[in-house]
Amino acid sequence: MNFVDDDQWDRVAVVPGMVGANIIRGRLETEGIPVRLRYEAAGTIYALTLDGLGEVELLVPSSCLERARDILSQAYGEEDIPWNHLPNDR
Repeated sequence: MNFVDDDQWDRVAVVPGMVGANIIRGRLETEGIPVRLRYEAAGTIYALTLDGLGEVELLVPSSCLERARDILSQAYGEEDIPWNHLPNDR
C-alpha cells in the first residue's frame, strides 16, 4: 500500500518516551504498517516524562488502525521466537 500525506492518520498508542515509541513503531513497521510519531520536542531534548511532557503519540493510517490494534494486543514470549532461524555466532 502507498500512503500519502493526505491520508487520514489515527492514534493507535501513547507512550511515555521515545524508547517505548520506537519499540512499538518497529513492531508495527515489521508488519508493514507505516507509523508516524508526534511529540513535544522539549520532552525528547530534556528526556522528561512529567505531566504529559515526553509522551509520544503513535499514528497509523486510518485504514490500518484495526490491524495495528490487533498486532499490539498480541503478547509474545520467548517460546514464540524462532531460535533455529537466528544466525549462529560461533
